[in-house]
Amino acid sequence: MNRQSSSSFSGKLTVVALLAAAAGIAVQIVSGVDYPTVPPGLIILLAASGIVAFGPWRWTPMAGVLVGLFMIVGFFGSGTVSNLLDPSRLGVFTGFWVQFLAVIAAVVGGTAATVRNFGFQRRGAG
Repeated sequence: MNRQSSSSFSGKLTVVALLAAAAGIAVQIVSGVDYPTVPPGLIILLAASGIVAFGPWRWTPMAGVLVGLFMIVGFFGSGTVSNLLDPSRLGVFTGFWVQFLAVIAAVVGGTAATVRNFGFQRRGAG
């Protein structure tokens, strides 16, 4: 059974969360954070949101989970997590918080959508 991943609330949450995380990166760029000319995080988030939104396969919400986990690891691995604790630059602070919370929501929503799509539900006794 192939269900489109974005048809459920959790699938829609995943798409919105990925787009919100991309918006967080845009806020950071406007606020002066040094990003490459083509920011890879922004491209990855937009591509993943497109896959989750338009992919007809049951596994597509996993793209949101994997990208979300990748971004969370990136926060800590790159040392930029300190921006979450420094409100002196309001735009940077806000952009990082939006991105951080949105990728957490993408992981949660993508996991719930994947579980729903694969039917890992409690079956009634027959």
